Amino acid sequence: MKYFSLILFIILFESCSSHGITVTVTNPSAIDRLPGLAEIPLEKVRKQIPLKEHETYLVKNKAQEVIPSQVTYDGKIVFQASLKAGETAGFHIEKGNKQKFAPLVYGRFIKERKDDFAWENDRVAFRIYGAALVPTDGPCNGLDIWYKRTSDLIIDNWYKKDLAGEASYHNDNGEGLDDYPVGRSLGAGAMAPYVNDTLWLNENFISHEILENGPLRLTFKLTYKNISVQGKSFSESRIFSLDAGSQLTKVQQEYGIDTAIPVAAGMVERASNDSVIYDKEFSFVIYSEHSSKAGTAFLGLLFPNGIDSVETVHRHILAITRYEPMQPLTYYTGYGWTKYGFPAIGDFEKYMADFALGLKEPLVIEYR
Repeated sequence: MKYFSLILFIILFESCSSHGITVTVTNPSAIDRLPGLAEIPLEKVRKQIPLKEHETYLVKNKAQEVIPSQVTYDGKIVFQASLKAGETAGFHIEKGNKQKFAPLVYGRFIKERKDDFAWENDRVAFRIYGAALVPTDGPCNGLDIWYKRTSDLIIDNWYKKDLAGEASYHNDNGEGLDDYPVGRSLGAGAMAPYVNDTLWLNENFISHEILENGPLRLTFKLTYKNISVQGKSFSESRIFSLDAGSQLTKVQQEYGIDTAIPVAAGMVERASNDSVIYDKEFSFVIYSEHSSKAGTAFLGLLFPNGIDSVETVHRHILAITRYEPMQPLTYYTGYGWTKYGFPAIGDFEKYMADFALGLKEPLVIEYR
């Protein structure tokens, strides 16, 4: 009888495994995750649900509706799980035919605009400059931001109209605008070595690699020529990642060094009376700036592993920390805009605190 029960258990387990995995996602925090992005290790799913060549993994909600999901380049299945504080929701992962979901993130190399790389989601947009711009504008490896006030993906359309002389993206034509001067600076959150109280700025990126491009997460890598700091030369690269619904893009900064050095990510200071908020508990900095065209925006930097100090020097608000050899440094940078969801600096301060708490208290995944 025990032998029969064991066989029955094995049959039921194999049957359930072939039809999928049920997961529960719990928000352990006292804040809502609207939206939140759940991550499941791909290897765990592969062991129970092997795929054929034409198949993929599908994620279904409680109503058995297929929801947008993505298999990431670094071996995860991600899907949106919007949960209120303390809420739990069930999802089912199974195999099926490949499906196309409307993208909520997008990025590409803009060869036709002197090697820009631009990326966006349904909330924010960014740009960084390539090597073809150096002969006309000089070196500029800081981060640019495009203020957008639409959930539509606008990069291609803005470039197309601007290059055709139809409509400049430096003017707000109903969807937002580019009104952030970068020049020879860190712009809106780039990083540089900060040695002997000096910012050592590199030049524009020389190569790019798109690692994934939606529908829920965009990730790409930029490589730079070697940077020289006090006569010592070493490599530099950046991996940027942006999730649907997020105001912040993730940055993984890497230097090929064998000894630790101080580094700083920063934002250009426009006026000495602009507002600066430094939250030591959650390790973020907010800088509020105003322009006649864009109005008021709130720029944010967040370091999950802490900030050593915040200084206002060299026309920048700098968040200073230490880079250790063989350990890429991860931080987040982005913005909120009064014309798209953040009427006051307090609203963006709450967003940054909630984002930091979400990193400390990630969604809890259980499998059944």
